[in-house]
Amino acid sequence: MSAEHRAWRVLLVCMGNICRSPTAEGMLRQRLQAAGLSEQVFVDSCGTGAWHVGEPPDPRAIEAASRRGIDISGLRGRQLRGADFADFDEILVMDSDNLRAVLALQRSCSGAAVSRFLRYAGQPEGDVPDPYFGGEAGFQLVLDHLEAAVEGLVASLSHRLADSHA
Repeated sequence: MSAEHRAWRVLLVCMGNICRSPTAEGMLRQRLQAAGLSEQVFVDSCGTGAWHVGEPPDPRAIEAASRRGIDISGLRGRQLRGADFADFDEILVMDSDNLRAVLALQRSCSGAAVSRFLRYAGQPEGDVPDPYFGGEAGFQLVLDHLEAAVEGLVASLSHRLADSHA
């Protein structure tokens, strides 16, 4: 089913779209499938920078996600574009730097609600740390943060979609 026919469209954003946001995308897709919501929710990810457009996720992110049963190897990086604000209902960013970048672009566009992803984990001002320059422990920490936020987002979407069909 295409994005325009889904009830809700979510875009996950980090800096380069090779660590945090593709991992969150893969995890969210998996949880939506398990909750029976994958046909109602369209999920994508992107980066605020263009360094990794067309590239697969960082091998360390692929490995860390794989150890938790999530396959993100087929995803490819892309950069945030103005049209995303019209194409998505909700844009969820990983940290304050990317929040500033997204809000700066949104000023010239309209549409999607923008917030930090960790708000769904009860941390509205929380940042998912960038593991790019660190070691294995950083990728595991990211997965822990993402897991909490994904669970909260799936619960929220379940309620919103049920209410919209009531």
